[in-house]
Amino acid sequence: MPVRASSAQWKGDLKRGQGTMQLGSGAYEGSYSFLSRFETGQGTNPEELIAAAHAGCFSMAFSLFLGNAGFTPTHIDTTAKVHLDQVEGGFAITRIELITAAEVPGIDEVAFQEVAKAAKEGCPVSKALAGTEITLQAKLA
Repeated sequence: MPVRASSAQWKGDLKRGQGTMQLGSGAYEGSYSFLSRFETGQGTNPEELIAAAHAGCFSMAFSLFLGNAGFTPTHIDTTAKVHLDQVEGGFAITRIELITAAEVPGIDEVAFQEVAKAAKEGCPVSKALAGTEITLQAKLA
């Protein structure tokens, strides 16, 4: 399996400095700063990129798990909300909310929820972030 890499650069102190992050594939490059991470300034932040990675990984895992259960989804739409909070000793990602809606012909609600839960647990990004509370809201469209 390939090894994936991304990079980041930072210049200056924490509050006034600025940085850029690039995906190794070249598909994305963007700026980040104290304001974009801890307030609402222009640019991205590491948590937003984690959210995108988790939403993408979960959606693919859900498709795989649905296929293994004999169902083919028409579409899966997932949002991941990463919570960065101040805790004792600094900041931490304290929770991630996965919110997904999927159209899956022929599946009932019970099977849908079981497969969604299994996909959340089986998603490689969920596994990597296992030290963080991850919740799931799954809606069958």
